[in-house]
Amino acid sequence: MSEIIIEYPEFFTATNHNWEMILRKNQYKDIIMNSLKFLVEEKRIKLFAFVLMDNHIHLIWQMLARHLRMNVKRDFLSYTAKKIKTDLLLNQPHELNNFLVNAKDRNHNFWKRNSLSIELRTQRVFNQKLDYIHWNPVKAGLCKLPEEYYYSSALFYDTGIDNWGFLTHANE
Repeated sequence: MSEIIIEYPEFFTATNHNWEMILRKNQYKDIIMNSLKFLVEEKRIKLFAFVLMDNHIHLIWQMLARHLRMNVKRDFLSYTAKKIKTDLLLNQPHELNNFLVNAKDRNHNFWKRNSLSIELRTQRVFNQKLDYIHWNPVKAGLCKLPEEYYYSSALFYDTGIDNWGFLTHANE
């Protein structure tokens, strides 16, 4: 018997500290993609949609049974921040100054505190957020059509081709 999912899908936005363009580098986008893949493979989330921009990310995901939303978010943001910090320490330590904070528990912050989360309780709102995610790179001038942007689920929704191998279509 499969476990009951009690969480609604959620529109999630995480923004880089001070809107820094740290995600301009694909290697950092790949860290995020690898983390999302891990969460899907470990059956912590379903990932319906995503876009990784230069200074923020948008997701539509759903927590799976026995996984608390706050724990998954915390682990995801913490892990990706640590991986980015490790790379910066090795390759561009001067960049760390852009993420300095005066906090009790850390010297650097890669993600803004209090990321945005909105439960998607209706199909209409789900579709609205899905369109918003996919058109975000077009509005930013990074491509002409949503499916042209590599770090997005738009191609999956346009063609059915899942280049990432871990997406769940909204109609499933």
